Amino acid sequence: MNNPAIIRINPLDNVAIATAIGGIGKGDSVVSGIVAIEDIPMAHKIALCDVHPGDSIIRYGYKIGTANRFIPVGSWVQEQMLETPEAPSLDEIKYSAPIPNPVEQLQGFTFEGYRNEDGSVGTKNILGISMSVHCVAGFANHIITRIKNELLPSYPNVDDAIALSHTYGCGIAINAPAAIIPIRTLHNLARNPNLGGEILVLALGCEKLRPEKITGEEAESDILYMQDESLTGFEEMMQAALQMAERHLKKLNARKRETCPISDLIVGMQCGGSDAFSGISGNPVAGFAADLIVRAGGTVLFSEVTEVRDAVEQLVARAADEEVAAKLINEMKWYDDYLGRGNADRAANTTPGNKKGGLSNIVEKALGSVVKSGSMPIVDVVSPGDRIKKKGLQFVATPASDFVCGTLQLAAGMNLHVFITGRGTPYGLAMVPVIKISSNTKLASRWHDLIDFDAGPVASGEKTIEAMGWELFQLMLDIASGKKKVATDVLGLYNELALFNPGPLT
Repeated sequence: MNNPAIIRINPLDNVAIATAIGGIGKGDSVVSGIVAIEDIPMAHKIALCDVHPGDSIIRYGYKIGTANRFIPVGSWVQEQMLETPEAPSLDEIKYSAPIPNPVEQLQGFTFEGYRNEDGSVGTKNILGISMSVHCVAGFANHIITRIKNELLPSYPNVDDAIALSHTYGCGIAINAPAAIIPIRTLHNLARNPNLGGEILVLALGCEKLRPEKITGEEAESDILYMQDESLTGFEEMMQAALQMAERHLKKLNARKRETCPISDLIVGMQCGGSDAFSGISGNPVAGFAADLIVRAGGTVLFSEVTEVRDAVEQLVARAADEEVAAKLINEMKWYDDYLGRGNADRAANTTPGNKKGGLSNIVEKALGSVVKSGSMPIVDVVSPGDRIKKKGLQFVATPASDFVCGTLQLAAGMNLHVFITGRGTPYGLAMVPVIKISSNTKLASRWHDLIDFDAGPVASGEKTIEAMGWELFQLMLDIASGKKKVATDVLGLYNELALFNPGPLT
């Protein structure tokens, strides 16, 4: 009889997670007196006691569902055996100021970054070409190819040239209330620290979204209109764009990395392709590192409204003050209404891959997801497309879609990204380094050249969350400094930006 490893997070839990790569075999003894009565795959749940219809299924010390049938001890607890609880009522959540819990501030940690004129700091040095309408996307991509082939070799201090492509700009209700979200997102994307303040916009000329809304108060000369009647033929447009790009490349090439305090780091936390290990290893390790960044004076962003909605009471309890608590609840209400208009709810978030990885429903997923935010007070809540205004831990309200979330975190000012996965994803962003963390060693071994950091040793008991959190913290500083490269940068694996546009099309 084998004794496969399991993890029980909280003494109240009546289920545990199978941690061995081979899972649990029928007849295996998992703990004294409990024998598996069927095969249970890795990352899935085993019942630690008899569960009767109507009983709560407990994981992380919280109710993740109600049993809809008898589940004998030693059984594989599967999705269809649980009824998902109702989401917490936002109107009934009461805020109480958290009891002060002073933590030691970290001193002396720095990284090497690119200082911008506005005081922000980049971890990359990139020429970004924004655009006001999707009509010019082909033109933008052609320009980027020419820049990389003809210009970049002469500017060795510039890391890359990228197009901030999107499908917005025309055929839209430009004055609809929700239109502010994609518009301010595009404006703030162009201000991302890794673009060095060099704003260059390609426009058509007749679009609804005027390119001046992207540049803000920047000079008109930073905008190239394809419909400019002084330009004849495609090559003449191309030469005008290349000349404009070269002016910006000269400025970017003059920049050098300099020693910066961690207060200049803005780290976005995100998870995707999650499994049951995500809340055990990957997210807790990322959360510990997040606390270190905040303790050193830096900023950490976490997001994904539908993935925190069922744990919102935990987050409200961490709000720094009543205003932050109210902003958190208001963002949740806005998103509840948004989903309701589409006849959907937060339960639609959980994917087939999540379920195959052992996550039964959105409640279980949410309880594991919030852990990546660490334990520090939440000092502010940022609406979709807005830019951060404070230092410290902040909730950036975004959909859970990897690509939309990443785009909105970029608009908020993110200059370093941490992405935790249990199932695996090639997700990457050209604008910032994306540190890919695996929640289990099985994935890290199989995707050895796609994963940057394996948190699996926490699940196997080989290392502690604290030890791995410090390892991740140091890796973050090395990557922010350009001393190491993430896999997506080595391989050139990048996703397109994806705007969140809840407004109507016309």
